[in-house]
Amino acid sequence: MGGSSRSTRSVAELEREVRELRQANETLKMYFTMALELDLQSPPPAAVFEMARERTGAHAVAPQPPAPQSHGGVRWAQEDPEEARDLPPAKVEFRVLGPIEATIGGRYVDLGATKQRAALTLLVSQVGQPVSVDVLVEALWDGQPPQSAISSLHAYIANLRRVLEPDRAPRKPAKVLRTRGRGYLLDSSVVDVDAHRFGKCATAGWQALDRCDPQRALEEFEAGLALWRGEAYAEVSDATHVSPEVVRLEELRLSVVEGRCAALIAVGAHEVAVSELAGFTQAHPLREYGCELFSLALYRAGRQADALSVLRLHQRRMAEDLGISSSPALQRLEVEILRQAPTLD
Repeated sequence: MGGSSRSTRSVAELEREVRELRQANETLKMYFTMALELDLQSPPPAAVFEMARERTGAHAVAPQPPAPQSHGGVRWAQEDPEEARDLPPAKVEFRVLGPIEATIGGRYVDLGATKQRAALTLLVSQVGQPVSVDVLVEALWDGQPPQSAISSLHAYIANLRRVLEPDRAPRKPAKVLRTRGRGYLLDSSVVDVDAHRFGKCATAGWQALDRCDPQRALEEFEAGLALWRGEAYAEVSDATHVSPEVVRLEELRLSVVEGRCAALIAVGAHEVAVSELAGFTQAHPLREYGCELFSLALYRAGRQADALSVLRLHQRRMAEDLGISSSPALQRLEVEILRQAPTLD
């Protein structure tokens, strides 16, 4: 009987200790759960660990509180300094004055298959502005998208994000190709586009000509024209949202060609200007400024008869094709060439 009573008491004591251990464990679990969800500014309450010691003896040891962090969060392991900094993505340079190309840190990247490249080209044409999913789908499938169009588009975007931000950590938000509402945009702060640089070169060149600095104008115009490799936004040049920009850029390119020839004439490179303008006026016979420059370059190269011939041919074309006369500037130039006016030298 005595042995049985002692055995019963031992089992009861063990059961009580197990219950107390479970209670201490639940208390600790509750604390650490709250610590992970909230900012931990102070060590755990001493009462929690004291209670555990009392019930479990020397087995419960209070963990060392994490070192306070400036951001107030919990850090359970040493953080890599490179991961701690939220570094900006590398600058991405897009070239769309021809088939689309992209470089990161001066290195070309693979932009993938045809439709994926077309999607990116459409986004580059609207840098800084969101392009809706509907517009992208309409352009990529010519108004007849398959049922899988949306999922295919999402796959293209995911692939492009990996290409454009190769160092982006998993689950970090994209900073180059961002989501905006039900669409996507390329962030203008981390993107450079050759079409934009071309516009700046054109403006700088014309400003230099206005300041009577033809050498600087020539440098700016040539730098801008060197960016061209073919038709602008070639992959989607016919898309509704892109074609107006394609037309604008082509018109700007033609005016820069004329500006370069004007600068060549101004620096005395008359023969070079003649050779450039011969092909230009043949390809664009109704551009009056090109005709005016061609006639002036011929005259300054000592070819007065050819200069007059160019002007008169242009007059006939204007009358026959459009039913109008040449501009006053061309009429005045013809008179000055006939008179060999000193102002033409």
